[in-house]
Amino acid sequence: MSPASGTQHTLRAGDYEAVIASVGASLRCIRLAGRELVLPFDADEVRPGYRGVTLAPWPNRIVDGVYDFDGVRHQAPLTEPQRGHALHGLVAWLDFDAIDKSASHVTLAATIVPQPAYPWRVRIETTYALGHDGLTQTVRAVNESDEDVPFGTGPHPYLVAGPASLDEWTLSLPADQVLTVTPDRLAPVGLEGVGDEADRFDFRDPRVIGEVALDHAFTGLSYTEGLATVTLTDPSGVGVGFTWGAECGWVQVYTGDLPSGRTEDGHRAGVAVEPMTCGPDAFNDARYPFDTGLLRLSPGCESVASWRLFGF
Repeated sequence: MSPASGTQHTLRAGDYEAVIASVGASLRCIRLAGRELVLPFDADEVRPGYRGVTLAPWPNRIVDGVYDFDGVRHQAPLTEPQRGHALHGLVAWLDFDAIDKSASHVTLAATIVPQPAYPWRVRIETTYALGHDGLTQTVRAVNESDEDVPFGTGPHPYLVAGPASLDEWTLSLPADQVLTVTPDRLAPVGLEGVGDEADRFDFRDPRVIGEVALDHAFTGLSYTEGLATVTLTDPSGVGVGFTWGAECGWVQVYTGDLPSGRTEDGHRAGVAVEPMTCGPDAFNDARYPFDTGLLRLSPGCESVASWRLFGF
Protein backbone atom coordinates (compact mmCIF):
# COMPACT_ATOMS: atom_id res chain seq x y z
CA MET A 1 0.00 0.00 0.00
CA SER A 2 1.12 3.55 -0.67
CA PRO A 3 1.92 5.80 2.28
CA ALA A 4 -0.84 8.12 3.48
CA SER A 5 0.58 11.02 1.45
CA GLY A 6 0.68 8.92 -1.71
CA THR A 7 3.50 7.86 -4.00
CA GLN A 8 6.85 9.40 -3.07
CA HIS A 9 9.07 10.96 -5.74
CA THR A 10 12.61 11.72 -4.55
CA LEU A 11 14.58 14.25 -6.58
CA ARG A 12 18.29 15.06 -6.25
CA ALA A 13 20.60 17.67 -7.76
CA GLY A 14 23.88 18.88 -6.28
CA ASP A 15 23.42 19.51 -2.57
CA TYR A 16 19.63 19.57 -2.90
CA GLU A 17 17.18 16.75 -2.19
CA ALA A 18 13.39 17.06 -2.43
CA VAL A 19 10.50 14.66 -2.00
CA ILE A 20 7.19 15.20 -3.78
CA ALA A 21 4.11 13.35 -2.52
CA SER A 22 1.46 12.47 -5.10
CA VAL A 23 -1.55 13.44 -2.95
CA GLY A 24 -2.12 17.09 -3.79
CA ALA A 25 1.15 17.13 -5.79
CA SER A 26 2.67 18.24 -2.48
CA LEU A 27 6.21 19.32 -1.68
CA ARG A 28 6.78 17.07 1.32
CA CYS A 29 10.33 18.22 2.05
CA ILE A 30 13.34 19.91 0.50
CA ARG A 31 16.82 20.00 2.00
CA LEU A 32 20.02 21.84 1.11
CA ALA A 33 23.08 19.97 2.41
CA GLY A 34 20.78 18.31 4.94
CA ARG A 35 19.13 21.56 6.14
CA GLU A 36 15.33 21.74 5.95
CA LEU A 37 14.09 24.61 3.78
CA VAL A 38 10.39 23.98 4.37
CA LEU A 39 8.33 22.59 7.21
CA PRO A 40 8.25 18.87 6.31
CA PHE A 41 5.84 16.07 7.07
CA ASP A 42 6.21 12.30 7.11
CA ALA A 43 5.43 10.11 4.10
CA ASP A 44 2.92 8.00 6.02
CA GLU A 45 1.24 11.00 7.62
CA VAL A 46 -2.01 12.58 6.52
CA ARG A 47 -0.65 15.89 5.27
CA PRO A 48 -1.14 18.60 7.92
CA GLY A 49 -3.57 21.06 6.37
CA TYR A 50 -2.30 22.47 3.09
CA ARG A 51 1.41 22.13 3.85
CA GLY A 52 3.28 22.09 0.52
CA VAL A 53 0.17 21.46 -1.59
CA THR A 54 -0.56 22.66 -5.13
CA LEU A 55 -3.55 25.02 -5.14
CA ALA A 56 -6.07 24.95 -8.03
CA PRO A 57 -8.48 25.97 -9.51
CA TRP A 58 -8.30 28.75 -6.94
CA PRO A 59 -5.76 29.63 -4.26
CA ASN A 60 -6.78 31.26 -0.98
CA ARG A 61 -10.50 31.70 -0.21
CA ILE A 62 -13.88 32.02 -1.84
CA VAL A 63 -15.88 33.97 0.74
CA ASP A 64 -18.89 31.93 1.89
CA GLY A 65 -17.98 29.44 -0.86
CA VAL A 66 -20.34 31.31 -3.21
CA TYR A 67 -19.45 32.89 -6.55
CA ASP A 68 -21.17 33.96 -9.76
CA PHE A 69 -19.65 33.22 -13.16
CA ASP A 70 -21.34 34.27 -16.38
CA GLY A 71 -24.59 34.84 -14.53
CA VAL A 72 -24.72 31.44 -12.82
CA ARG A 73 -24.29 31.06 -9.06
CA HIS A 74 -22.10 28.26 -7.71
CA GLN A 75 -21.65 26.93 -4.17
CA ALA A 76 -18.35 25.33 -3.19
CA PRO A 77 -17.91 23.13 -0.09
CA LEU A 78 -16.94 25.11 3.02
CA THR A 79 -13.52 23.58 3.61
CA GLU A 80 -12.65 26.30 6.12
CA PRO A 81 -15.69 25.74 8.36
CA GLN A 82 -14.53 27.90 11.26
CA ARG A 83 -14.59 30.93 8.95
CA GLY A 84 -17.23 29.69 6.52
CA HIS A 85 -15.14 29.82 3.32
CA ALA A 86 -14.06 27.50 0.51
CA LEU A 87 -10.29 27.26 0.95
CA HIS A 88 -7.51 26.51 -1.56
CA GLY A 89 -9.34 24.89 -4.44
CA LEU A 90 -10.22 21.31 -5.32
CA VAL A 91 -7.01 19.33 -5.93
CA ALA A 92 -5.50 19.19 -2.43
CA TRP A 93 -6.61 15.58 -1.91
CA LEU A 94 -6.42 14.32 -5.50
CA ASP A 95 -3.82 11.61 -6.09
CA PHE A 96 -1.73 12.80 -9.04
CA ASP A 97 -0.23 10.33 -11.53
CA ALA A 98 3.41 10.60 -12.59
CA ILE A 99 3.55 10.98 -16.38
CA ASP A 100 7.26 11.81 -16.70
CA LYS A 101 10.16 11.35 -14.31
CA SER A 102 13.95 11.45 -14.02
CA ALA A 103 16.43 11.66 -11.14
CA SER A 104 15.90 15.41 -10.88
CA HIS A 105 12.33 16.05 -12.06
CA VAL A 106 8.82 14.66 -11.98
CA THR A 107 5.66 15.69 -13.84
CA LEU A 108 2.37 14.88 -12.12
CA ALA A 109 -1.11 15.09 -13.62
CA ALA A 110 -4.70 15.03 -12.42
CA THR A 111 -8.06 16.20 -13.75
CA ILE A 112 -10.62 18.36 -12.01
CA VAL A 113 -13.89 16.75 -13.09
CA PRO A 114 -17.19 18.66 -13.39
CA GLN A 115 -18.90 18.95 -10.00
CA PRO A 116 -21.41 21.27 -8.29
CA ALA A 117 -18.65 23.54 -6.96
CA TYR A 118 -16.97 23.83 -10.37
CA PRO A 119 -18.92 22.31 -13.27
CA TRP A 120 -16.00 22.23 -15.71
CA ARG A 121 -13.19 19.88 -16.67
CA VAL A 122 -9.63 21.19 -16.23
CA ARG A 123 -6.47 19.13 -16.51
CA ILE A 124 -3.63 20.06 -14.18
CA GLU A 125 -0.04 19.11 -14.93
CA THR A 126 2.71 20.20 -12.59
CA THR A 127 6.45 19.67 -12.98
CA TYR A 128 8.91 19.83 -10.11
CA ALA A 129 12.46 20.25 -11.42
CA LEU A 130 15.41 20.28 -9.04
CA GLY A 131 18.65 21.96 -10.09
CA HIS A 132 21.72 23.56 -8.58
CA ASP A 133 19.69 26.76 -8.15
CA GLY A 134 16.83 25.15 -6.22
CA LEU A 135 13.43 23.63 -6.93
CA THR A 136 11.24 25.04 -9.72
CA GLN A 137 7.56 24.12 -9.87
CA THR A 138 5.54 24.81 -13.01
CA VAL A 139 1.76 24.43 -13.10
CA ARG A 140 0.03 24.04 -16.45
CA ALA A 141 -3.78 24.08 -16.56
CA VAL A 142 -5.76 23.23 -19.69
CA ASN A 143 -9.47 23.95 -20.03
CA GLU A 144 -11.00 20.76 -21.42
CA SER A 145 -14.56 22.10 -21.19
CA ASP A 146 -16.61 23.61 -23.99
CA GLU A 147 -17.06 26.95 -22.20
CA ASP A 148 -14.92 29.49 -20.37
CA VAL A 149 -13.76 28.69 -16.83
CA PRO A 150 -12.43 30.81 -13.94
CA PHE A 151 -8.97 29.78 -12.75
CA GLY A 152 -6.15 30.55 -10.38
CA THR A 153 -3.22 28.65 -8.89
CA GLY A 154 -0.28 28.82 -6.49
CA PRO A 155 1.83 26.76 -4.05
CA HIS A 156 1.65 26.52 -0.25
CA PRO A 157 5.06 25.74 1.32
CA TYR A 158 5.99 26.83 4.84
CA LEU A 159 9.51 28.22 4.54
CA VAL A 160 12.10 27.60 7.26
CA ALA A 161 15.02 30.05 7.36
CA GLY A 162 17.22 28.27 9.87
CA PRO A 163 17.60 27.04 13.46
CA ALA A 164 16.50 30.21 15.29
CA SER A 165 12.86 30.94 16.09
CA LEU A 166 10.62 32.56 13.49
CA ASP A 167 10.52 35.74 15.57
CA GLU A 168 14.27 36.17 14.93
CA TRP A 169 14.14 35.68 11.16
CA THR A 170 14.53 38.64 8.81
CA LEU A 171 11.84 38.98 6.14
CA SER A 172 12.28 40.73 2.80
CA LEU A 173 8.98 41.25 0.98
CA PRO A 174 8.96 43.59 -2.09
CA ALA A 175 5.27 44.57 -1.96
CA ASP A 176 3.76 48.07 -1.96
CA GLN A 177 0.17 47.08 -1.11
CA VAL A 178 -1.58 44.80 1.35
CA LEU A 179 -5.15 43.50 1.23
CA THR A 180 -6.77 44.30 4.56
CA VAL A 181 -9.23 41.71 5.87
CA THR A 182 -11.85 41.32 8.57
CA PRO A 183 -10.24 40.11 11.82
CA ASP A 184 -12.62 37.20 12.38
CA ARG A 185 -13.11 35.69 8.90
CA LEU A 186 -10.21 37.15 6.88
CA ALA A 187 -12.68 38.34 4.25
CA PRO A 188 -11.16 41.00 1.95
CA VAL A 189 -11.86 44.64 2.78
CA GLY A 190 -9.60 46.74 0.55
CA LEU A 191 -6.09 47.57 -0.58
CA GLU A 192 -3.84 49.83 1.47
CA GLY A 193 -0.26 50.94 1.12
CA VAL A 194 2.04 48.88 3.32
CA GLY A 195 3.38 52.15 4.71
CA ASP A 196 -0.01 52.95 6.27
CA GLU A 197 0.78 50.39 8.99
CA ALA A 198 4.50 50.11 8.39
CA ASP A 199 5.35 48.30 11.63
CA ARG A 200 2.96 45.53 10.63
CA PHE A 201 3.13 45.28 6.86
CA ASP A 202 6.17 47.05 5.42
CA PHE A 203 9.05 44.64 4.78
CA ARG A 204 10.32 46.30 1.60
CA ASP A 205 13.47 47.00 3.56
CA PRO A 206 14.38 43.65 5.19
CA ARG A 207 13.72 43.56 8.94
CA VAL A 208 13.25 41.11 11.76
CA ILE A 209 9.71 39.71 12.01
CA GLY A 210 9.56 39.90 15.79
CA GLU A 211 6.03 39.52 17.16
CA VAL A 212 4.31 40.53 13.90
CA ALA A 213 1.53 38.11 12.92
CA LEU A 214 0.64 37.97 9.23
CA ASP A 215 -2.05 36.16 7.28
CA HIS A 216 -2.42 38.65 4.45
CA ALA A 217 -2.18 38.91 0.69
CA PHE A 218 0.20 41.45 -0.79
CA THR A 219 0.37 42.96 -4.25
CA GLY A 220 2.04 45.88 -5.99
CA LEU A 221 5.10 43.64 -6.23
CA SER A 222 8.48 44.87 -7.37
CA TYR A 223 10.08 42.71 -10.06
CA THR A 224 13.83 42.74 -10.67
CA GLU A 225 14.79 41.35 -14.08
CA GLY A 226 11.23 40.03 -14.31
CA LEU A 227 11.20 38.32 -10.90
CA ALA A 228 9.75 39.07 -7.47
CA THR A 229 11.72 37.52 -4.61
CA VAL A 230 10.84 36.95 -0.96
CA THR A 231 13.62 35.89 1.43
CA LEU A 232 13.81 34.77 5.04
CA THR A 233 17.19 34.92 6.76
CA ASP A 234 18.20 33.29 10.04
CA PRO A 235 20.51 35.22 12.43
CA SER A 236 23.21 32.65 11.59
CA GLY A 237 23.24 33.96 7.99
CA VAL A 238 21.57 31.00 6.26
CA GLY A 239 18.15 31.35 4.75
CA VAL A 240 15.55 30.47 2.16
CA GLY A 241 14.02 32.34 -0.75
CA PHE A 242 11.11 32.13 -3.16
CA THR A 243 11.05 33.83 -6.55
CA TRP A 244 8.49 34.05 -9.38
CA GLY A 245 7.48 35.99 -12.46
CA ALA A 246 4.75 38.48 -13.30
CA GLU A 247 2.18 35.70 -13.85
CA CYS A 248 1.81 35.73 -10.06
CA GLY A 249 0.78 39.26 -9.12
CA TRP A 250 -0.09 38.39 -5.53
CA VAL A 251 1.57 36.64 -2.61
CA GLN A 252 -0.01 35.44 0.64
CA VAL A 253 2.27 35.53 3.68
CA TYR A 254 1.23 33.63 6.82
CA THR A 255 3.36 33.41 9.94
CA GLY A 256 1.66 30.21 11.07
CA ASP A 257 -0.04 31.56 14.17
CA LEU A 258 -2.33 28.84 15.56
CA PRO A 259 -5.36 29.33 17.84
CA SER A 260 -3.80 27.76 20.95
CA GLY A 261 -0.56 29.66 20.56
CA ARG A 262 2.80 28.22 21.49
CA THR A 263 1.21 25.21 23.19
CA GLU A 264 0.00 23.97 19.77
CA ASP A 265 2.44 21.94 17.68
CA GLY A 266 3.50 23.84 14.58
CA HIS A 267 2.73 27.32 15.94
CA ARG A 268 4.99 29.86 14.16
CA ALA A 269 7.20 27.00 12.96
CA GLY A 270 7.46 28.30 9.40
CA VAL A 271 6.28 31.14 7.18
CA ALA A 272 3.86 30.19 4.42
CA VAL A 273 4.80 32.13 1.28
CA GLU A 274 2.23 31.59 -1.46
CA PRO A 275 2.71 33.36 -4.81
CA MET A 276 -0.70 33.42 -6.48
CA THR A 277 -1.99 34.19 -9.96
CA CYS A 278 -4.99 35.85 -8.32
CA GLY A 279 -5.91 37.36 -4.99
CA PRO A 280 -8.24 36.15 -2.24
CA ASP A 281 -11.89 35.76 -3.29
CA ALA A 282 -10.91 36.42 -6.92
CA PHE A 283 -13.84 34.28 -8.10
CA ASN A 284 -15.96 37.20 -6.87
CA ASP A 285 -13.84 39.80 -8.65
CA ALA A 286 -16.87 41.93 -9.57
CA ARG A 287 -17.13 42.87 -5.89
CA TYR A 288 -13.77 44.61 -5.80
CA PRO A 289 -12.56 47.94 -7.21
CA PHE A 290 -9.11 46.51 -7.99
CA ASP A 291 -7.72 43.84 -10.32
CA THR A 292 -7.94 40.51 -8.52
CA GLY A 293 -5.95 38.75 -11.25
CA LEU A 294 -8.68 36.18 -11.95
CA LEU A 295 -7.90 34.17 -15.08
CA ARG A 296 -10.56 33.29 -17.60
CA LEU A 297 -9.59 30.29 -19.70
CA SER A 298 -11.38 29.74 -23.00
CA PRO A 299 -12.04 26.18 -24.23
CA GLY A 300 -8.77 24.47 -25.14
CA CYS A 301 -6.66 27.29 -23.72
CA GLU A 302 -4.02 26.91 -21.05
CA SER A 303 -2.47 28.81 -18.17
CA VAL A 304 1.17 28.37 -17.12
CA ALA A 305 2.75 29.68 -13.92
CA SER A 306 5.99 28.82 -12.15
CA TRP A 307 8.07 29.66 -9.08
CA ARG A 308 11.43 28.64 -7.61
CA LEU A 309 12.40 27.83 -4.03
CA PHE A 310 16.08 28.03 -3.05
CA GLY A 311 18.34 28.04 -0.03
CA PHE A 312 21.40 30.09 0.78
